[in-house]
Amino acid sequence: MGTLEQHIDGFIELGDYLREINTNDARYAPLFDCLQKAEHTNGWFTQKNILQALEAWGNALKEEKIKKWLSPYELPNHSPKNIGLILAGNIPLVGFHDVLSVLISGHNATIKLSSSDPYLIPFLYQQLQTISAVFKNRLHFTKDRLEDFDAVIATGSNNAARYFDYYFAKVPNLIRKNRNGIAVLSGNESKEELAGLAQDIVQYFGLGCRNISKVYLPKGYDLNLIFGALYPHAGLMESAKYANNYDYNKAVFLMSEIDLLDNGFILLRESEAFGSPVACLHYQYYNTVEELSHELENNSENIQCICSSLSLKNARPLGKAQQPELWDYADGVDSIAFLSKLSANC
Repeated sequence: MGTLEQHIDGFIELGDYLREINTNDARYAPLFDCLQKAEHTNGWFTQKNILQALEAWGNALKEEKIKKWLSPYELPNHSPKNIGLILAGNIPLVGFHDVLSVLISGHNATIKLSSSDPYLIPFLYQQLQTISAVFKNRLHFTKDRLEDFDAVIATGSNNAARYFDYYFAKVPNLIRKNRNGIAVLSGNESKEELAGLAQDIVQYFGLGCRNISKVYLPKGYDLNLIFGALYPHAGLMESAKYANNYDYNKAVFLMSEIDLLDNGFILLRESEAFGSPVACLHYQYYNTVEELSHELENNSENIQCICSSLSLKNARPLGKAQQPELWDYADGVDSIAFLSKLSANC
């Protein structure tokens, strides 16, 4: 099964591999073949987006970060369980943190991949097996219903989560639902911070749960500042899938007589809703930061992350929405603590 140190060393080496990606290096030819298959399967998974995800994981899998992440836990090297994983596929490698958590905590997994992302995680697992024998035969991928599992980690829509809650009620489970990223602006942001906000909105076409789908603004805020920051990303319309979503959502809003602001590739709509469709950004005005803080606290179950330059609880800097650390758990639920408890209770 391997020791914790062996697991850590393996992921450190995987991080080295991901940070050195080079199209001219023959070692990476199989990776670029995989990227091509992924893009052909899912038009949202452009090579640029996949490489961004791989770069983010390369930066995360550094020795100092992995050890900092695991330092609060006592991870036993015995009693492995089989964890059923149901992974999302809205952005490239979105489920890899669950895979990493299972393997590094000494467990095995049966994985039901998203049909939107069937190649990337198996490829990285293949690399891990090449790096170290301690990872061999630890993951099994299935297209069928999960069976023979001791616990489950599942991610899906709110509707899917209700099914998961029912179906997996008799085993330890960690069920994630739909959440969204939000930003809170003070009105005093620098050009660099606004550029970071724009990146948080459009990266991965805005499909990630950490992407900013809504901004809170002080009353009187000049929305042209947001449009100006977004302007360098007009190339989004070169994606047929994005352009089709933009055209469709614009038509639906106009037929519904919903007031919009439009810069030709993204729609701004005043709304209290946290989630926004592709090519649309919601905004809402706030009165005071104190009042808004209470509102956000009351709606924490709908929020994946907050980006702001203001002193708000758990806020991240603008531009860092899609750069979570290993300890920034999805839905705020500690998956390592969950997995560690399984071994401790055996």
